[in-house]
Amino acid sequence: MSTKIATLQPPIANKIPKSLEIHDDVRIDNYFWLNDREDPAVIKYLEDENAYTKAVLKHTEAFQTDLFEEMKARIKEDDTSVPYKFNGYWYITRYEKGKDYPVYLRKKENLDADDEILFDCNEMAKGFAYFKLGGISISPDNTMASFSVDTVSRRQYTLQIKNLVTGEVFSDKIENTTGSSTWANDNKTLFYSKKDEVTLRSDTIYKHKLYTDASLDTLIYKEEDDTFNTFIYKSKSKKYLIIGSSSTLTSEYRILNADTPDEDFKIFSERERELEYSIAHYNDSFYILTNKDNATNFKLQKTLETQTSQEHWEDVLPHRDHMLLEDIEIFRSHLVVNERENGLNQIRIISWNGEEDYYLPFNNETYTASIGNNPDFDNTFLRYSYNSLTHPNSVIDYNFLTRQEIVQKEQEVLGDSFDKNNYESKRVWATARDGVKIPMSIVYKKGLVLDGSNPLLQYAYGSYGSTIDPYFSTIRLSLLDRGFIYVIAHIRGGEYLGRNWYEDGKLLTKKNTFTDFIDCSEYLIEEKYTSPEHLYAMGGSAGGLLMGAIINSKPELYNGVIAAVPFVDVVTTMLDDEIPLTTGEYDEWGNPNDKAYYDYIKSYSPYDNVEAKAYPNMLVTTGLHDSQVQYWEPAKWVAKLRELKTDSNKLLFHIDMDAGHGGASGRFESLKEVALEYAFLLDLEGISH
Repeated sequence: MSTKIATLQPPIANKIPKSLEIHDDVRIDNYFWLNDREDPAVIKYLEDENAYTKAVLKHTEAFQTDLFEEMKARIKEDDTSVPYKFNGYWYITRYEKGKDYPVYLRKKENLDADDEILFDCNEMAKGFAYFKLGGISISPDNTMASFSVDTVSRRQYTLQIKNLVTGEVFSDKIENTTGSSTWANDNKTLFYSKKDEVTLRSDTIYKHKLYTDASLDTLIYKEEDDTFNTFIYKSKSKKYLIIGSSSTLTSEYRILNADTPDEDFKIFSERERELEYSIAHYNDSFYILTNKDNATNFKLQKTLETQTSQEHWEDVLPHRDHMLLEDIEIFRSHLVVNERENGLNQIRIISWNGEEDYYLPFNNETYTASIGNNPDFDNTFLRYSYNSLTHPNSVIDYNFLTRQEIVQKEQEVLGDSFDKNNYESKRVWATARDGVKIPMSIVYKKGLVLDGSNPLLQYAYGSYGSTIDPYFSTIRLSLLDRGFIYVIAHIRGGEYLGRNWYEDGKLLTKKNTFTDFIDCSEYLIEEKYTSPEHLYAMGGSAGGLLMGAIINSKPELYNGVIAAVPFVDVVTTMLDDEIPLTTGEYDEWGNPNDKAYYDYIKSYSPYDNVEAKAYPNMLVTTGLHDSQVQYWEPAKWVAKLRELKTDSNKLLFHIDMDAGHGGASGRFESLKEVALEYAFLLDLEGISH
């Protein structure tokens, strides 16, 4: 390290004490003032942090460029999606060499037909630092397309309509939508969902008539419960428009025949606390995926479309303790069921005539298989995808009649260096402190000696029942090829081992998520995969909360930590019901207006538990326009860490001043962020090329 870098001084945020009191407990927040993106002093502080990070990592800039070019070079630039057919057209997404954004097109009836360009996002993105095309919805007669655009990265989409015959984009712009919309069968009525301007909660459904002023649109439904979001879609059968309302633990649906969009929606089955269900229509019935009657891992039921309340629901596939029922896909000839057993995906094929019931064979220790895009009811094949930590993603069509598979596309890894046989993956189980076995998926380059000297990046999420399956990544090869081991810890809080796995990692059992991760780290050290001098941890969003919790608890286990868009100021955020997403999160974290939840959340909230002690090397990232985890959470956290930490390790804060929760929008622009993160890790290992 040069003397110049060693003497660089990090920005020091002003301390302006603010007293926060509830339940007779007072917290002093010295950095609350950072919660104002309109304050020039806040922007200057963020810019100073960016400048400091850039200066500290200046010696890695050439390496970052090399990493970026290396990762980009593995990706096929002139790439095309596997076409799918819907309502007489083949739909395709195409990427062109040298361009950042996709082109959406279609071909009428057969793949030899001329291209019909629907949207060229490269043209649409010109002049914007950020661009995202939201949902595209095609009218039943194929003449109109509703589409949405976000140019800020706060997931507030502007909805418009394009005439696909003339190419005209109508001047009406509907602001502040979720981005999704759906057409009634009359080709002139469009339904869409809008957000609350302050909380960004999706709370209303509107109806728009083609060729009328959008300001005259009709409010169809308003979700009054501020813990719920609402949305609208059309059933795969095309017969029903469906309004959904959901919170973390409860759901409710309303249905309307799509041929009669001006009639009233009717409730499918009244909401009931902690009753979750989703619906799919087929023939004269609805099929219901639900946890009704304590079906923790869910079951499949059905009911006639004329008798939809829950007393009429009957079992099709009963609840099983060992099998999580995740999803279904309905075809005219077959029912396809997506299940998870012992953490691994299973795809089950059942014929409606009762003659067939079997599973697709997957012979791997750890992999990911998922149902793909199957919009056509009448297809005689299932499209699904398969990949693993060592196997690039394949899009596969499975024929129900012949039971044959056709690999339509396997992800290309460009260059001569990649050979899937050069990498090894496995699944191992650590024993948590309460005796529970925690699975981990591991990948590394063959030939590594497990002597404790290997650098290892341990990743996890662990919230909302969201499962991080073992997936292939061309980008990750830049770590593996330089000797890193990569580990996904399937900790509690996700649903890897079923619904109870989630229940044991939220609310008043949330700390299991953090201790599971630490126990996995200690197992990896004990088994000589790595050592504290070479162990790194990474997580984003709620996984960033995880990072904050583990470094407060066991900082000595890790040489470096990357916390991306981290949710770290949990108490203050969960007490502010005007912050986007807060009220809908009560069933995940608890409502701190209740003292029991307040005390528990405060006991692990990373920002509230920063102490005067040594912390690992850290890189923290965020986006100024983040609507999910506001930028000021990591900003305050970094400021407090700078104030209290007793070590001389790196603490770097990188703020994308143009982006939000998902980072940069360009196809390759996001690789620059990864290159920054990888350069940070590799530099700590003394690897510079």
